[in-house]
Amino acid sequence: MLLIFDCDGVLVDSEVLACEIDARILTRIGLPYSAQDIARKFVGVSFKDMVARLEAEHACTLPADFGSQIDSDLFASFETDLKPIAGVREAILSLPHPRCVASSSTLDRIALSLRITGLSDLFDHVFSATQVARGKPAPDLFLHAAAHMKASPEDCLVIEDSAAGVQAALAAGMRVIGFVGGGHCGPEHAEKLRQAGAPLILLRMEELTGAVRSMMCA
Repeated sequence: MLLIFDCDGVLVDSEVLACEIDARILTRIGLPYSAQDIARKFVGVSFKDMVARLEAEHACTLPADFGSQIDSDLFASFETDLKPIAGVREAILSLPHPRCVASSSTLDRIALSLRITGLSDLFDHVFSATQVARGKPAPDLFLHAAAHMKASPEDCLVIEDSAAGVQAALAAGMRVIGFVGGGHCGPEHAEKLRQAGAPLILLRMEELTGAVRSMMCA
């Protein structure tokens, strides 16, 4: 069994920070958004896909340095404020299965997130949506990760916090566990993941070991 972990909202509690910065920069350039708007529309979506949707919805072209503006503010915020999801290191170490990260974030952002939170040593293999043609909810990223890890999709279990990620895992023919323990997850988040197709929802990482065993027997 290959365990595939999303990063933001599953390994690191980054989504609140990211949504606040995205909203602030978009508002500054004339597209007013709240952090709640960003969380509702774009959590789990790759930067490329977010830009494409924003430009289509607003019939505009975002500034060429939009991405670098976000990275500059976000990386500075991560250095001071980013924390791991509570209990995630212990949960991962309790499981003997091979594992990797597959995230909509860039490789630089994933590497920074894992370094700051002290999780880098847990993952030798990290995959980004920048390496595939289509981001989540398309299955491309998870299929790319499985191929490189030499695992068949039916032998993969994905841990995801976003509806787009759940849909991507199922589209890839993989099993999936939903996680709603991140700071961005409101009381309605579990239902969103259920509606996306997640058969099992976790509130705390302490539940992961039992959930993985349960999914393996399903």
